[in-house]
Amino acid sequence: MMQPVRRRTWAPRGKTPLQYAWDRHDRLSAIAAISISPQRRALQLYFQLSRYNIHADDMIWFLTQMHRHLRRKVILVWDRYSVHRAAAKHFEKFHPEWFGFEWLPSYAPDLNPTEQVWNHGKYSDLANFVPEDLAHLEKEVKKSFESQCEQQSLLAGFFAHADLTL
Repeated sequence: MMQPVRRRTWAPRGKTPLQYAWDRHDRLSAIAAISISPQRRALQLYFQLSRYNIHADDMIWFLTQMHRHLRRKVILVWDRYSVHRAAAKHFEKFHPEWFGFEWLPSYAPDLNPTEQVWNHGKYSDLANFVPEDLAHLEKEVKKSFESQCEQQSLLAGFFAHADLTL
């Protein structure tokens, strides 16, 4: 879930910075995947934002779009989130030639490079950002993710953080 995050900051002594934020329960959900080209070793970030909680049908749609773009079998490395498991069952049953699945251990976000996409967006690009409303938040999150798409070294750093070699 993407929500505004408050971070510590510097200010002159006696001048505590004030930040007025909306305290609503609106938030964005996001789906993301990082692909690695087998020949060129180029990295690509795919993402989708949603104003509601992601369900298996959303994941199936996202992966179908990704398959149409990549046009080859993809090996997905996933955590054991229930939506991921449900989507995997769907593809294993109806399109086993599209995806292979490798599962991360339970409760191991440090092994998942995609977790760093969220961390970079929340704690770097959008730290102390106070959106006017959900549409403003969506626009800035999209801008953050699109910026990450263009930075090969940043995406490679997400793999290095997970101690994975490319």
